[in-house]
Amino acid sequence: MCLATGPVSAAPLPSAAPHAPSAASHAPGAAPHASAAALRTRAAAPDAPVTTSRAPAPAEFGTDWHDPLTAAPAISRPAAKSCEVTLAEARFTDFTPYRGTYVPPDGCGDRWSKVVLRLDGKVAGRQYDRLGYLHVGGVEILRTSTPEPSPDGIEWSVEKDVTRYSDTFRRGGDVEMLIGNVVDETYTGIIDVKVTLTFYAQGRATRPAEVPDRVLTLQDGTLTTPRNSERVVAEVYATGSGGGCEEFWYLTVPDPAPYSCKAAGGPYREVQIKVDGRLAGIAEPFPNVWTGGWSNPFLWYVIPGPRAFDVKPIQYDLSPFAGLLDDGRPHRVDVSVVGVPEGRSGWSAPVNVLVWQDARRAHVSGALTGVETGDLANTSSYTPGSPERLDTAGGHRLTVSGYVDTSHGRVTTTVRRVLANTSVHRWTDGEDTDGLKATWSDDETVTVDGRGAPRVTRTHRTYTMDGTTTLGPDGRLRTVLRLGDRAAVDDLRGGLRTAWSRLDDTYAGDATYTAGVPRDQRHAVGTTSERYTLRGSGGCHDRRLLTEQGVLTVDHRYC
Repeated sequence: MCLATGPVSAAPLPSAAPHAPSAASHAPGAAPHASAAALRTRAAAPDAPVTTSRAPAPAEFGTDWHDPLTAAPAISRPAAKSCEVTLAEARFTDFTPYRGTYVPPDGCGDRWSKVVLRLDGKVAGRQYDRLGYLHVGGVEILRTSTPEPSPDGIEWSVEKDVTRYSDTFRRGGDVEMLIGNVVDETYTGIIDVKVTLTFYAQGRATRPAEVPDRVLTLQDGTLTTPRNSERVVAEVYATGSGGGCEEFWYLTVPDPAPYSCKAAGGPYREVQIKVDGRLAGIAEPFPNVWTGGWSNPFLWYVIPGPRAFDVKPIQYDLSPFAGLLDDGRPHRVDVSVVGVPEGRSGWSAPVNVLVWQDARRAHVSGALTGVETGDLANTSSYTPGSPERLDTAGGHRLTVSGYVDTSHGRVTTTVRRVLANTSVHRWTDGEDTDGLKATWSDDETVTVDGRGAPRVTRTHRTYTMDGTTTLGPDGRLRTVLRLGDRAAVDDLRGGLRTAWSRLDDTYAGDATYTAGVPRDQRHAVGTTSERYTLRGSGGCHDRRLLTEQGVLTVDHRYC
């Protein structure tokens, strides 16, 4: 048994990366292999009370279970006039994209205090988990995956704050959405979705949100920014998907280790962005686990893994390159994933570029003053035995500096990013036992020095994975898995902290079923939990969910 093989490939997703992208697609069969938040999902109404409860749980999974939900906080909504626009209504049965036209709302102005996207979905029967995207005017505003359905059917909803794309929403444009799917005699689940945008007008108590002046996409791999750009941030929705080995890149091994998913450089991956061939940003990819992941869909029927329904983009502050980009010419922007074997598909990495302009100057000049790149460290050490073992350590450092001469003086931006990854992968002959313990850290410091005291934003991101899947001689397959998504952010001005936040989103699951038999003979059992804690200068959110055999037994808030 291998965690990283088996699923069929799915429809390609648009991408600016040089690697062929694909959608998640995984069978909920006898041995389903891994597959398919400012964003959240919920089954309850927006303001439904949250209480501690002990609902009776069945002895094993039946034909229905609780609708998917997460412990992430709700999207706050201003007390202001609102206007709703429907972006898409579609039933996905194949790999044909939905196409429509977006028209800006009438009656809420064009400088909004907030814009909220909501996706409502339903599916019943038998189906893979799927990866999808939504574009407006060519800008990717949502990347998401789907839950696997119960025979009786489930409904779920997803909300995301998309205010930063206001520039896109002020203009009409084409809408394209795809959740690639297969419907036949075996896989019967039709994915039915509706997506809306709700715009909240400015008013006496609600000022317009501070958003980028422009939202751009790459044109044939190039970027042309306005000549008065003073801050530039790239978003990359990077996902390894499609059911092949790159969906489980963290499990790949080099020769001579005997494992079914190979990569010469081992499991270390790094998402890089370059401007005119110069390294401009580095990042650790998030180890997404979709809702069929780790050979055990019973882990995910109610609570998805962190970010499964919100593929958050990697953000790169490219402001040190603003002086170079402001010459009015197209500049080459490339995204690549370090460690992917040549010719292997599986990664998608579409790019949005957010731009803030100098309102008082038509042309801003400046220069890139420094690019300091450390050596990329990547070592994997294989120890044969029972179990087999692969120890991996990798990391990278990058510091980039540049300035722009604006109407309010010279502004110098320095971005420093430090990456590190360690993992221990153990497996037995035949991969009947397969386990990984891994940690990824991504530290970023952005210093902006101009008029007044320097502004510093420090972000420490940590992703963790600790799990084992075991197939016993009796055919019982058990997966025990713990995932963590953590971030600490501090904003400082003149050395004094002005804002801060601490995020800890932890998922834990333990599920067992009989593999290789029809659904009614699996005798599946499983407990899952999520605790999502977010504290900081903006307030406190702390919620815990617990399920047994698909029944929500605990839903509790601590603050």
